[in-house]
Amino acid sequence: MKTRSEPPGFRLTRPFSFLLIFAMLGVACLSLATGSAPVPVIAGLVDWFMGAKTAAALVMGEIRLPRTLLALGVGAALGLSGAALQGLLRNPLADPSLIGASQGAALGAAIVFYSGLSLPFLPMAAGEVSTALAGLLGAGAALFLMLALSGAARPALIIMGGLAMSSLLGAALALALNFAPNPFAMQELVFWLLGSVAERSLKHCAILLPALILGAFLIGRQRRLLAALSLGEAVAESMGCSPRRGNRMVVLGVAILVGASVSVAGNIGFVGLVVPHLVRPWVGHRPDRLLLPSALAGATLVCLADIGVRWAGFFLPAEREIKLGVLTALIGAPFFIHLIFRERRQWR
Repeated sequence: MKTRSEPPGFRLTRPFSFLLIFAMLGVACLSLATGSAPVPVIAGLVDWFMGAKTAAALVMGEIRLPRTLLALGVGAALGLSGAALQGLLRNPLADPSLIGASQGAALGAAIVFYSGLSLPFLPMAAGEVSTALAGLLGAGAALFLMLALSGAARPALIIMGGLAMSSLLGAALALALNFAPNPFAMQELVFWLLGSVAERSLKHCAILLPALILGAFLIGRQRRLLAALSLGEAVAESMGCSPRRGNRMVVLGVAILVGASVSVAGNIGFVGLVVPHLVRPWVGHRPDRLLLPSALAGATLVCLADIGVRWAGFFLPAEREIKLGVLTALIGAPFFIHLIFRERRQWR
């Protein structure tokens, strides 16, 4: 009896996902063990969970654990967003920042930076998380404007609407930087925009986690549509999918993930662009099979890059630290150039 042929790499998807899970857990353990001072990881975590006021518990619970969890969450959100957006637009060079959520989150954070506004209607919005919540609201506003402009009906309109909002909000952010009330406020905002998961707390993880769950749920519900769209919208409609509604759900999920990531960690570029390309050959180039591995690989990559940031800090002056977004750009840009040359060779 004949069996249905499977694309190359399809049978490796599940073992590959398990391999990525083990890699992510290993990198997370390495992140917890990396710091300027040697701290017993297991003992520190146990003391922190038990409420003991030891030095190891303080380092683990207040510094290393939030930083590790945030790196994993941000990486997973960006990797998943990139895979979903590239599958939706049928464009392997699509980037999550395309829809304007990153610029909207940055503008929302800039307003809080400069005005000192708080969000009294949210009890957890005091102090350190006001910027993150303002960024999340800014990303939501950018999404609403983009959907109102493009309607999310066709990939071309999504791209055009996203570029329009990105340009408009980027110009507004540049204007905000231009009229900064003082150089210190501008410097603080610029450093935040460079991207980092340092000096964050579990409150930031509490902001990211619901957005990560909701965004992943919305995108995961459209896995069948993403697979069908690889054959064209007409084929997707003939299979009972609704491209118009599905487009909206995917764009909404991507905007939630990207907006939440930028709001808590600033701009961390190239992750959503590079990670799907690294994973795609192992899943048979299927958009629906790309989602979970991209999230796992994104979490591993960002956490590994943050470890690199800390290792680089051992060789830099105490007052200087390379930002996470800068390091991911330094890694991602050469890979992007490699993709261009590879595409050129294929078209010869």
